[in-house]
Amino acid sequence: MKNILLLGAGLSSSSIIRYLLEHSSEMDLELVVVDQNKELILTKTKNHPRSKAITINALDANERKPFIVAADLVISMLPARFHSEIAKDCIANKKNLITPSYISEEIKAMDEEAKEAGIIIMNEIGVDPGIDHMSAMAIIHAIKDKGGKMHSFKSFCGGLVAPEFDNNPWHYKFTWNPRNVVLAGQGGASCFIEENQYKYIPYPRLFKRLDPVSIEGFGDFEAYANRDSLKYRSIYGLDGIPTIYRGTLRRPSYSDAWSKIIDLGLTDDNYSMDQSEKLTPRQFLNAFLPYHPTRLVEDKLKDFLGEDNSNMYAKFEFLDFFVDENPMGIVNATPAQLLQEILVRKMSLSPGDKDMLVMYHEFVYELNSEKHRITSHMVNIGEDQVYTSMSNTVGLPVAICAKMILSGEISLKGVQMPIKPEIYVPILKELASLGISFSEKEETL
Repeated sequence: MKNILLLGAGLSSSSIIRYLLEHSSEMDLELVVVDQNKELILTKTKNHPRSKAITINALDANERKPFIVAADLVISMLPARFHSEIAKDCIANKKNLITPSYISEEIKAMDEEAKEAGIIIMNEIGVDPGIDHMSAMAIIHAIKDKGGKMHSFKSFCGGLVAPEFDNNPWHYKFTWNPRNVVLAGQGGASCFIEENQYKYIPYPRLFKRLDPVSIEGFGDFEAYANRDSLKYRSIYGLDGIPTIYRGTLRRPSYSDAWSKIIDLGLTDDNYSMDQSEKLTPRQFLNAFLPYHPTRLVEDKLKDFLGEDNSNMYAKFEFLDFFVDENPMGIVNATPAQLLQEILVRKMSLSPGDKDMLVMYHEFVYELNSEKHRITSHMVNIGEDQVYTSMSNTVGLPVAICAKMILSGEISLKGVQMPIKPEIYVPILKELASLGISFSEKEETL
C-alpha cells in the first residue's frame, strides 16, 4: 500500500483529500493528514477507512520525521516559508515532495541534492502558479511546433466572487488568504516588458496602471501587474520575446478605490499603532486624515477622494469605516492588520455564496509573415464553501500530480515545475474532465 502524507488540512486541502480518497482503492493508497485541528481533518476525510487524522505540530522536525519516513510521497500545504525545511527532510529520507508554491531560491538550490536522492520536488502545481503554466505552455509549444515565433504573451488570473453572488460595491469577496490581498504588490516594483521596453510600476502606482480584459459571458475585468513577469521569459522558453506581462484580475472600479486605500496608508505593515485594540473603524480611518476641529470624518474623506468621488465613497461606506463602535481588539496592530479586520467583517463569502476563478491568456505570434492572436480563457465556479473554485483549482492539480508520481507516469527527478508536456498534457486532460477547461479563439491580425 502506498502512503501519502498531507501536511495541512486548510482551504485548498479539501479538494486534495476528496480526490485522493476517491481514488484510494485503485491507487492502493493510504492518506495521512496532519493538522493541529483534528476536527478539521475529520470533516474533510469523513472517517474514510483509507485515511488517518494525525494531530502533531508539522513545523516541528522531530514530530513530523516518523511520518515523512513512513511516506512514499509528501504534499506540503503549509505556508510557503516552511517548504524548504520539509524539502530537506524529504531529500534526507528520499521521499518525493509536492508543493503548490513558487520555487524559492533555497529550494531551487536543492536540485542536485534531490536528483542524487532520486526524488522529485514538484512546485508551482496549483492554479497560479500551476494551471497558468500548464495551459500557457500547451499553446506556446503548439505555436513553436508549427514554426511560429512568439511576439507577445500576456497572462492574467483572479480569484473572485461568482456573478450571482456579487452584491457589494467592491465586486469582490475573499476567496483566499485575506492578508495576501491586503499586502498585494508590496515589496518592490512590478516589472514587465512591452514591445522591447522595460516597464516598472512602483507599489504606490500599481493599482492605477490597469489593463482591460473582457471575457464573453462574464463581462469586463481589469488587471494590475504581478511582481516579476520578466523571469518567465526563460522559464517559458521565450527569451527575446518583445512583450511578456502577467497580472491579477479584479472587476472594474476595485483598483481605483484600492489605490486610495494605499494612498491613505492603510496597507502599511511596517509599524504598530498605539492603542490599536481600542480603535473603532471610524477612529482608524480618522487617524490617517488631517485634523480639523469641526469637520466630520465623512467630509474629510470626501476631500481626500476628490471630485466625482461618489463611487469610491460608497465603497468606504460599505466597509463600515464610519462606524464608531465595535473596536477591533488587536493589540499592537499594524495598519494593514486593522484594515484586514475591517475587510474580513464585510467582504467574506456569506453562507451559500460561491467563488469564481478566472484565467485569461493572450498569445501573439508570427507565422509565414502573418501575425496571429490566440486568446484562451478559463472560468470556474466553486461548488460550495468547502469545495470552492480556489480549492479545486489549487488542489486538483496537486492531487493528480501525486497520482502520476506514485504510478510512475512522472519519472522526472530534481526540482521541477509543470512546464513539460509529460506533466501538463495528462493533467490538463483530467482537469478538463473535471470541469476545469479552457476555451480558445484564434484570429489573424
